[in-house]
Amino acid sequence: MDNQQNFGQRPMVEGHWECAECGAEITQLPFEPDGERPIFCRDCYRKKRPTRR
Repeated sequence: MDNQQNFGQRPMVEGHWECAECGAEITQLPFEPDGERPIFCRDCYRKKRPTRR
């Protein structure tokens, strides 16, 4: 296996969740949700995160 090919990729967690912002179905996340904090779909997450300089 080529290590450079997998650089920066996280294992994905499969499940059925709902975006806290828009209600979209989420089936994969790069982490296991703890149930305490809201989760967001990719589009809503991008809108909420601070812009990079």
